Amino acid sequence: MTQITIPAISTIESFVPDAIALVIFAHGAGADKSSDFMNEISELLNKDKINVLRFNFEYMDKRLVDGKRYPPQRMPKLLTCFESVLANVDYSLPIFLAGKSMGGRVAATMAENLLEKVKGVMCLGYPFHPQKKPENLRLEPLQKTILPILILQGDRDALGNKSEIDTYQLPELCQVHFFPDGDHNLKPRVKSGFTHNQHLTSAANAMNKFILDNL
Repeated sequence: MTQITIPAISTIESFVPDAIALVIFAHGAGADKSSDFMNEISELLNKDKINVLRFNFEYMDKRLVDGKRYPPQRMPKLLTCFESVLANVDYSLPIFLAGKSMGGRVAATMAENLLEKVKGVMCLGYPFHPQKKPENLRLEPLQKTILPILILQGDRDALGNKSEIDTYQLPELCQVHFFPDGDHNLKPRVKSGFTHNQHLTSAANAMNKFILDNL
């Protein structure tokens, strides 16, 4: 695992020999590219011969420099950051976008215009609405997509649970994979009989299948 720099954006390359695809993986609003969640999913994808490029949005790098908790930037700046990463990657492998929570929303928003460059989008814990504000829906990026989108969602995700999502009108290009008793990080409670590691492994397996189906 090495670190490189794409014009003012810090990245981590988790690359393996004979890779079949490259996933550009964006972090969520509160944790950076090196969080346990990002590390674990990247390692699991590597085992399936999938390269992963992680990066920090600019506000997150600023947080890490001075220790202050800056809020996420507005969507246009997040999109510009993601686009600058895309502009500097090697396209010798099929490209997929992925994101944890907010990162998935940014990736899905970009999908409207990336048919020629990207094969599909994967959202881990899509933020269908802000916490405790189910009326403020964020369905537009999903409804406008021209790319296949895989959503990996915990049954009891506070930003969009199964009972809520079942009432949404999502296009055929969007498929949702639910994780029993999973929260926004796909983590189940002990009483469920499932473990977080099981759900993360299942998520990586679903991502691998999605990639193979869309190469």
